[in-house]
Amino acid sequence: MAYAALSSLMYTLEQLFKPNQYFVCPSYTQQHVQSLYQNLSSLQLFLDNTTTKDIETLKVVEKRIRNVVYKAEEKVDSNLRYIIILLADLTEMREETCKFFEEELVKVEKDVDSLRKEVVQIESNEHGSRSAELAAAPSSPEKSKIEENTIVGMEDDLNIILDRLTAQTHELTVIPIFGMGGIGKTTLARKIYDDSSICSRFDKHAWVTISEEYNQRQMLLEVASSITGSNQEMSDDELMEIVRRGLKGWRFLIVIDDIWSTEAWDQIQRIFPNDDNKSRILLTTRLKYVADYVSCPDFPPHCKSFLTLDDSWNLFTGKLFKKEVCPPLLVEIGKYIVQQCQGLPLSVIVVAGLLGKMDPTYDNWKKVEENLNSFFGTVSERCQSILTLSYNYLPQYLKACFLYVGGFPEDIEINVSWLIRLWIAETFVKARNNKRLEVVAEEYLEELIDRSLMLAGKHGDDGMMRTCKIHDLLRQLCLREAHTENVVHVMNTNVPISLEAIDDKRRLIVQFDLREKQFYPTRHSSGITSITRTFISRPSYFPKRNLSIVSQLKLLKVLDVFSIEYDFSYVIPQLVHLRYVAARIDEGLSLAKLRNLRTIFLRSLEETELKHPIDIWTMSEVRHVDIRSPLYICNPLEAENNSIGEHPLFLNNLQTLTLHLSPFAVEIIRRTPNLKELRILHEAKHSDGLAILDSLSLLEKLEKLHLEAQQTVNQIMIFSGDIFLPNLKELTLSFTFIPWEAMNLLANLPNLEVLEGYSAFDGTDWRLNEDVVFRKLKRLLLHRCRDLQKWEAGSDNFPMLEKLMMFELEKLEEIPQSIGDIMTLKLIQIKWCGYALEKSAEKIQQEQQSLGNYELQVQITTMVC
Repeated sequence: MAYAALSSLMYTLEQLFKPNQYFVCPSYTQQHVQSLYQNLSSLQLFLDNTTTKDIETLKVVEKRIRNVVYKAEEKVDSNLRYIIILLADLTEMREETCKFFEEELVKVEKDVDSLRKEVVQIESNEHGSRSAELAAAPSSPEKSKIEENTIVGMEDDLNIILDRLTAQTHELTVIPIFGMGGIGKTTLARKIYDDSSICSRFDKHAWVTISEEYNQRQMLLEVASSITGSNQEMSDDELMEIVRRGLKGWRFLIVIDDIWSTEAWDQIQRIFPNDDNKSRILLTTRLKYVADYVSCPDFPPHCKSFLTLDDSWNLFTGKLFKKEVCPPLLVEIGKYIVQQCQGLPLSVIVVAGLLGKMDPTYDNWKKVEENLNSFFGTVSERCQSILTLSYNYLPQYLKACFLYVGGFPEDIEINVSWLIRLWIAETFVKARNNKRLEVVAEEYLEELIDRSLMLAGKHGDDGMMRTCKIHDLLRQLCLREAHTENVVHVMNTNVPISLEAIDDKRRLIVQFDLREKQFYPTRHSSGITSITRTFISRPSYFPKRNLSIVSQLKLLKVLDVFSIEYDFSYVIPQLVHLRYVAARIDEGLSLAKLRNLRTIFLRSLEETELKHPIDIWTMSEVRHVDIRSPLYICNPLEAENNSIGEHPLFLNNLQTLTLHLSPFAVEIIRRTPNLKELRILHEAKHSDGLAILDSLSLLEKLEKLHLEAQQTVNQIMIFSGDIFLPNLKELTLSFTFIPWEAMNLLANLPNLEVLEGYSAFDGTDWRLNEDVVFRKLKRLLLHRCRDLQKWEAGSDNFPMLEKLMMFELEKLEEIPQSIGDIMTLKLIQIKWCGYALEKSAEKIQQEQQSLGNYELQVQITTMVC
């Protein structure tokens, strides 16, 4: 993809502007870097701002840009690698090599400048020309098929919209319906529009289809024709006046179907008079932000939901068998096939249409079940004209992010943190309004969800999204477009892997356990020709002899082989362009030449005490570091003494850190002042654990803290009232054995929302005086505080508590009765505790129900003896 290719090369050039890059890019080369960067910026600006609706022409231009930029990046990356890896210690050859790099830059600069001029010419020739054939019309056959069907499974949606249409609000009200393409928005709107009671309620009716290419005149003609029967000879102004006069004083219902922009709404809404006579506008859109923009305060946008399996089955059988009953022999297998539609009406109808073309026999349907991937490939093709509209209408900066999601396995909930870190490493995310890149990436994800291209998954107690999902049909769209645009390639189980097979693939994702027979012998060459920049392998089995494939991808920027139990310590130091690495190693390794690393996840294949130092202190771009014993972060003071011209060494971009306690752990914290998340792993032989707590107050931006000690260490983490973390929201303690009196000091954390303790507290009694108030605590989890027998507290100690979770508290006799009086409390969860505690929780629920509080839920899992 052109936009992503530009972002990647521009990021590489941006690093050369930094003062510590004089070794690679001397001053006489800087002007060429600057010129090249400006030309690339112009191309990216063109893609950002292009107004052409000629999708095919735009794709041709994008392909041309992508190919030129890929070749340019290959030259730049190859030369930079040569300078960094081979000549780092050969001063006498440095100047000659840098001169050669400058010559290559000049060639690249000319190629890109020539391309820029081509694009400028294309843009000027286009003048925003339109091509009606390039995007499927809203009245495509697939959409028509949906409109012909009854509203199976939409009864609740229908009633909600009918209630809003017939509400007693007098002012003109807009009622938006939003949701994924093919989910039945138009079907629902058509059912309402044709309803006899609705028809009789309104004096004037009009149905207007906007589609993604808004045409004001066409819209005016449609409304005017419905209202007055006007002809096409009038001007736009005359049509607007005709519509206004035709609607003035009448109660009207206007359906605006398939609107794609707030600008279109701003233009169209001016023609509708507000006579306070209960007129209504029903609007459908795929875009939540459009629905939010047009909605009225009393009527929030209605999200059209997916069908349940039962409703999907009823829709399927109604379409396929009409009024007949599905043969009993086909029910089980039929429901399994329909389940794969994941509740999307469009998919259900297409499946019914395809199965309707074959005899309804068990053997025929069994063949479909056995070849579901192929069958749903056909389903995806039939739905393409509707779903592709959503992709084509995406802004450039979101397209690569969306297509990248297709590389994740189907039917899984995608970890949002993992996805965001990969997006950032791929340079898909651009800085915006001085926000952290992680925050911008979250906004990207929200935009994709608002555009009905992705689905929100689980949320944490802080309201933040933890997982997200994508519908299988949209994933198929991602895979198809990603292959065409060379964004991501998911390796097929039937295709043998070799360097020749992956040589032209930009990003490679392996989702399955590999077998020996899936590999051809690999070529060995001193040249660097592969354009592959990403290699991700999530399965556990990867034939060891074929690790040479990875070692020969010299220009990799993302390497995620975390699930593979092999030593990558000899591979990683050679990949000087890495921005993201997740791997296992068997010994220490040097990352000194990998200055672009943003994310580091390293684990050792052995489990011993700390003995392999990892130097991260020259990586100014690093954002996430997670390395576990026997690996550890080296002493920053020592790294500083060994560095040249870089004093002091601070990691100001570091956001998340996993840190083993060591004699210099406090110094590490001092040099990572902007941490958002910190996990401290404590081993008694390395530190007493006290000094580290005092240093935490330096982390004013810290939001999540996890302290974890060895089970053999007792009472090592004792908080004092002096510790102040103003932004801390989540605190997790594991095996810290803090006395309950010290634990009460945590109430001084002003924004603490989540407190989880796993064998974290020590003592038989937990007493909270009235002055101990956890003002914002929403979730409290106590797990295996096995000595705890008595808990004295009241509702005033936890005024905002929503979830109380108590696991394996075998000796605790009861929950304080007044805990049930907390107005916000929604859940008490008891697992594997004593009988008395279970009865205490049930008693609280019964008392609250007697007071009319039925919202408090009590969940009990009894301990099995």
